[in-house]
Amino acid sequence: MTSIEYPSELQSVICAHIYAACLPPDETSLDPLIISEHGIPTSLPSSLPPSHWSEPVTRHTLASLCLVNHAWYEAAKPWLWRRLEVRLPRSWLSLVEEIAWDHEEETVDQVMENTARAAARAAMASAAKPRMLLEEDAEQKLEESILDSIRMPEDPIPLELLSPVASREPSPRRFRTKSKSPARWELVRSISDAIQTVIHRNEPGVYVPTIGDPCPGRHVRHLDFNHFRTIGMRRSVDEGVNSRFVTGDRVEAVLKEMPNLTEFGATEYMDGALTLSVLNELFLRGAPSRGRGRPSRGRSLVIDTEEEDRDRRRECLELEAIDFTGCVSGVFVNALTEFVTAHLLPAEPTDSTSDAHADRLARLAIEEPLVFPGLQRLGLRGVKSSLPEILTPFIMAFPSLTHLDLSGTRASSELLETLGQSPTVRLKSLALARCVRLTSESIRSFIVDSPVCAGLTELNLYGDMTFVSPLVEEDLALIVAKAPCFVQGNLVYLDLSSAPLTTPILDICQPLPKLRSLGLSYIPNLSTKSIVSFILAKAKNVEVLTLVNTSPELDCGLRPDLAANFATRGSLRQSCFALHSDIINPLCVPAFSFSLISNKKHLPPTSLRVIELSTLLLSGLGAGAGSWRNIKSKGGRGWYVDTASGWVAEGGKSTLQRDLGPDHPLRVELGKMADANGNVSSGIGWHARKMEILHGHGMLGREDGLYGAVSFAYQG
Repeated sequence: MTSIEYPSELQSVICAHIYAACLPPDETSLDPLIISEHGIPTSLPSSLPPSHWSEPVTRHTLASLCLVNHAWYEAAKPWLWRRLEVRLPRSWLSLVEEIAWDHEEETVDQVMENTARAAARAAMASAAKPRMLLEEDAEQKLEESILDSIRMPEDPIPLELLSPVASREPSPRRFRTKSKSPARWELVRSISDAIQTVIHRNEPGVYVPTIGDPCPGRHVRHLDFNHFRTIGMRRSVDEGVNSRFVTGDRVEAVLKEMPNLTEFGATEYMDGALTLSVLNELFLRGAPSRGRGRPSRGRSLVIDTEEEDRDRRRECLELEAIDFTGCVSGVFVNALTEFVTAHLLPAEPTDSTSDAHADRLARLAIEEPLVFPGLQRLGLRGVKSSLPEILTPFIMAFPSLTHLDLSGTRASSELLETLGQSPTVRLKSLALARCVRLTSESIRSFIVDSPVCAGLTELNLYGDMTFVSPLVEEDLALIVAKAPCFVQGNLVYLDLSSAPLTTPILDICQPLPKLRSLGLSYIPNLSTKSIVSFILAKAKNVEVLTLVNTSPELDCGLRPDLAANFATRGSLRQSCFALHSDIINPLCVPAFSFSLISNKKHLPPTSLRVIELSTLLLSGLGAGAGSWRNIKSKGGRGWYVDTASGWVAEGGKSTLQRDLGPDHPLRVELGKMADANGNVSSGIGWHARKMEILHGHGMLGREDGLYGAVSFAYQG
């Protein structure tokens, strides 16, 4: 049996489509990904069949292609390494060993000599026997020629400037790369250029293939530690402190070998490795490294390590997305403070000798401020230890932001005021949940008056009983009546939990026909009648609604009884009855009709199919009623879900279908989630509390691992 040979371009396109098959579409179905075999993914916003493959399926497919032959290996390898998710400590150490060479065991000179020797051998094997390669000891001569072309110094210093010969010891051979720890891709490129120069100088017109770098770091575009854990390894406290797996040196070494990295995600389990040098490697790439602070003279006499780092970083791509969710360690906070102080704040003179230098840096910071134009998505959720005077200049250094998550931070009113004056920032997704330092006036001014928020499609102003929303009724009324994102009706996600929302405010709110996920939790005085009227009149396409501790009719907790002078507990049975009679029946049940002529099936008046409720009310609902079942997350959240409703792809389009049969695969899968009673993965849930940053799907994006737990498991 003979194998079919495909062109390399076609093989690369096939692998690209396989990789793209695991990427979710821009518009999602809002449901958790069902990974069971229920048909080919449709690329539509469908719950079943799924809209995309799971990441393990795609990775396994690409890994299998690598085993076919060398051609398929070369085509699949870039896509297999394109996205890296660090899960286990040992896999992280293997990743470091595979991508970053060990500088302690192997010096730069040794790496250069070994690489040059291998390159010379490959050039001789691939060349069509030119004259110079037919000579005796041709390989050794070629290797010496390559090494001679990359030795230092580039510009020899005149002998009259050196010490006398008798007092001068011979210097050891050094190479043109001056850095003590250069990136391997830099070395390989230098040697490849040297080979091309040597061969074409001796044998013009001879084709010499470009040397391939065996290290896969240049293929990596996405790196995150979302699934990284050290829990359960039975390590002592001393080992956890002094023998850490993810260290700053290892992360820095890996980042140096990833010139094409564009997405990076960190977590609280490794934030102790986010040192100043790591932050420099992350942010000072591409445009931020071009020409700032470069000395104009003496470059051949003085070796400037920072200058060499700038030269290397200039060849790298800029980051597009970075997620620092939950990073609160002292190492990260201090590193971020040092980074902002060193690069984003004007320098302050310390003594008379440094006044001129400080003045030059201050003038440079004013005339040419350091900005990061490539970064579009920034996640700082839970970064609660950084001070406002550090957050403000840090965030203002990103003029191209479209997604910004400041939930649970010390973001101040001054930050919103300064950000609102930006001429370039145009946000699509904004999260200001549980920001205790914000004022009602600053939020209103930012959302209503600033062009930065004119194109918002996702707005998260979540608050709970611990951190109540700072909004007051007057400002909230102005927001829902005059804010461009409300007036234009483009919102698809909105969370006003714990805001002073009243019936008059809902009446003046503009219609929101695109709204799919609505958060109205912790509003105890808002009646169910007002909620139903608002959804029926202005937000019929809402699929997910949160009503945790909202409305007197649904309150089965403690109620203050002023006459009896003590708190009484509401009836759980009355709350369950009110949920079905006041919410589910008018919004989710089609109007009754009887006709002997028409068999037309009537649809419910709205798209509502998921309601988030308090744990106490969910326990009173028990096993549910009809197709409505309780589905609990891995944490403290829970939802009342119509398992007979969902997005189903049929006939080349996806539709929201009701009354699915008991044997329908989607209903069966949702039933399994309900039967699990909370024993589910961290990605199960609806109405995310965290913004999806790395892929750019915002508040409607789906995540698992630690990011999924923050999105769907934790109440806050």
